[in-house]
Amino acid sequence: MGQKRGIVYLALFMAMVFWALSFVWIKEVYVAYGPLTTVFLRLIIASVIMMIYGSVSKNLMKLKREDMRAFLLLAFFEPFLYFMGESFGLKYVTSTMGAIIIATIPLFSPMAASHFHGEKLSSRTFWGILLSFLGVGIVVFDDSINVTVSPLGIGLEFLAVFAAIFYTVTLKDLSMKYNASTIITYQNFIGIFYFLPFWIIFESKTLFNTPFNPHAFFAITELALFASCFAFILYAYSLKRIGMNNANIFINIIPVLTALFAWYLLDEPLTFRKLAGIIVVVSGLFIAQVKMKKFIARLVSIQQDGGR
Repeated sequence: MGQKRGIVYLALFMAMVFWALSFVWIKEVYVAYGPLTTVFLRLIIASVIMMIYGSVSKNLMKLKREDMRAFLLLAFFEPFLYFMGESFGLKYVTSTMGAIIIATIPLFSPMAASHFHGEKLSSRTFWGILLSFLGVGIVVFDDSINVTVSPLGIGLEFLAVFAAIFYTVTLKDLSMKYNASTIITYQNFIGIFYFLPFWIIFESKTLFNTPFNPHAFFAITELALFASCFAFILYAYSLKRIGMNNANIFINIIPVLTALFAWYLLDEPLTFRKLAGIIVVVSGLFIAQVKMKKFIARLVSIQQDGGR
């Protein structure tokens, strides 16, 4: 049982790694392409990859007519509504403010989990969430920050937050009927058609007038394969097994991992404040996920065995 739970946590962690790396890859893509073009091409590539995989593995399940509405809702919440809110919200608020708002997902998701799925929020999980959220704040804020508060920007970022929460609610129901790769295949494919009219209106001419950039296009491919395929499959797999509250708290490590990747790949400074924040986030995750009595009993047992 413990080994299976360890696999679930590893899957969740890897999903967060891929989503954290997506911030680095997006920065590389934006040198040549706009946000709508990036998401649009990313979804097309991801859909092709997933359909090829489904055909070869014969793992792609047939979509039932009664579930069509749920899949349309799933793709509407994410990728469409989430990316629209997050991407355009960052035009009006700082990236730091955006990261803090996105990190509130685990604070709001327990209410949705309780209402739609009857999941209870333990005091241990509650304090772990708050501690983890505090750690995110330590990571993204510094002494010289200047916060520009824009009601429109904050509203768009919170739109992304609630889109992510309702995506998870919808995903939980579908994960009981379909395997993860089937869900992600339909999610990405339907998402293309939500973005298509906006891309045609706002960025199609820009794309056709932009010279092909191999480095940026490779970054889009990385986004499609790892962030839009693998990460969502791993997340859906984990959500089915440990529930919304336990799965969503891992979202708080995305800003932490992003800070580490930015330091290693983009040479951004990794300060003592960021390191302290990372420790606080990990501590919050530990408190939320580990049952302390069993953990202490296991440590005592290991110590006694060692003494023998």
